[in-house]
Amino acid sequence: MKALAARRHDRRAPALLLLLALLIVGGVYAVVVPSSAQATNETATADDIAAGEKLFQANCSTCHGPSAAGTDSVPSLIGVGAAAVDFQVGTGRMPMQMNGPQAPAKPVQFDDEQIRQLAAYVASLGAGPAVPTDEQVDPALGDSASGMALFRTNCAMCHNAIGAGGALSQGKFAPNLWETTPTHLYEAMLTGPQSMPVFNDANLTSEEKRDIIAFLDEQGEVVPGGLDLGSLGPVSEGLWAWVVGLGLLIGISVWIGAKSS
Repeated sequence: MKALAARRHDRRAPALLLLLALLIVGGVYAVVVPSSAQATNETATADDIAAGEKLFQANCSTCHGPSAAGTDSVPSLIGVGAAAVDFQVGTGRMPMQMNGPQAPAKPVQFDDEQIRQLAAYVASLGAGPAVPTDEQVDPALGDSASGMALFRTNCAMCHNAIGAGGALSQGKFAPNLWETTPTHLYEAMLTGPQSMPVFNDANLTSEEKRDIIAFLDEQGEVVPGGLDLGSLGPVSEGLWAWVVGLGLLIGISVWIGAKSS
């Protein structure tokens, strides 16, 4: 009994207990918390990965390096996943046309099969977010009212209250979201391109991302208030009131004065 009691008070016991607790918490977190990280796209084949590697070496390795490890000024692609590649290449942002504060969207340089192959190759380099399924991005399955509240809490400070976009600091900008496809919207939230933060499933669940997509999908419909004035909010509305409203009042005052003299 004395020997057992002595072992219980071993100086290494607290460290061992802490390590055991960390292992248990980590295991429970990995099981309970939903994860979007996949080592490779499930539909990718060895041929897709091989073809993607050839495309990468011919079009991307100049900046990102032959092993995709990046440089001091160019990020590594190991672990970014297929979703990041599908977004960046599928919107034309990559390959980048020129150095600048951020990569703007431009005409896409690869077809769908080539984009899928590039994504498969990059996904094979390390676990990362996979391309979302059709169900995950279907606006018809989302709640636009919930999406409006989520968007205005998490996104409106940069993208405007209804996704019209806006200027940021140092020459950067938040793009207009009305023409962005549901898949690319989801991938942007999942991977955090440019100045955008990452909204993983711990920040916004898959269902909440779909609700935001449903809200943005409705913004392209008829504006219930009539003329949208660029959808820039109180700035354009206030300018309209001052220039047109006060201009009319001044004009009427001058006309009345001229008539009475």
